[in-house]
Amino acid sequence: MDEKQYLQQLIEAAEKEPDLTPKQAKILEAAIEIFSEKGYAATSTSEIAKRAEVAEGTIFRHYKTKKDLLLSIVMPMITKVAMPFFATHFINQVFAEAPSDYKDLLRKIMRNRYEFAKKNVPMLKILLQEAAFHNEIHTAFKGVFMEKAYPRFKELIHKNQEEGILVDFPVHTIIRMTMTTIFGFLITRFIIMPDADWDDEAEMERTIEFMLHGLSTESSNK
Repeated sequence: MDEKQYLQQLIEAAEKEPDLTPKQAKILEAAIEIFSEKGYAATSTSEIAKRAEVAEGTIFRHYKTKKDLLLSIVMPMITKVAMPFFATHFINQVFAEAPSDYKDLLRKIMRNRYEFAKKNVPMLKILLQEAAFHNEIHTAFKGVFMEKAYPRFKELIHKNQEEGILVDFPVHTIIRMTMTTIFGFLITRFIIMPDADWDDEAEMERTIEFMLHGLSTESSNK
C-alpha cells in the first residue's frame, strides 16, 4: 500500500460518515497530505484549499479555524478509524499464532510495525507531530491496547519469567522498554534518517538482540 492508497482508505472510511460531503472528503485528503509533509503549524488553509481544489471559503464554511479542521476531520479519522483499525490489525497479526517465546514476539512486532511504518509514513508523521497535543490519540490507542494486547503480553512475559528467560521486572516496565526501543528504531529509520544506507533486516535483528540481552537474566546477574 503506497501513500495514495493509504489516503484513499481513510477517505473511504470518512465517506461512511453521514455528514461528510464530497468536498469535505477532498479537504480531508489534502489536509492529511500537507500536514504530513509540512506539519500542522506550517500548513495554511489556503494551501489545503488549493490542493483540494476548493475555495478557501469552503473550508471556513465548515470549520471556523485551521484548528477546527484538524480536530473535526483529521484527528477524528485518526482516532475513530485509523488508530483502532491499525491497533486491532497489529494485534491480530502478531498474535495470530501464539509466539513461542519473547524473542519470537519481538520479531513479530518488529516486522509488523516496520511494514506499517514503511507503508504509512504520512500517518506516522502526523501522529508524532500531534500526539503530544491531543489526548484523543492517547485515549483511542490506550483503550484498544489495554483491552486486547496487554493481557497477551502479560501472559507471555510471565511465562518467560517463570522459565528464567526474562528478568523479574514488572510487566509494564518490560513493555515500556520494548516499545520505546522498537519505535525509536522506526522513527530513526523512516523520519530522522530515511536516506541512510540501511540494512533493514540486519538492523531489526540487532535491535532484537539488544532488547533480549538487556532483559535476560544472564545479563542482569553479571
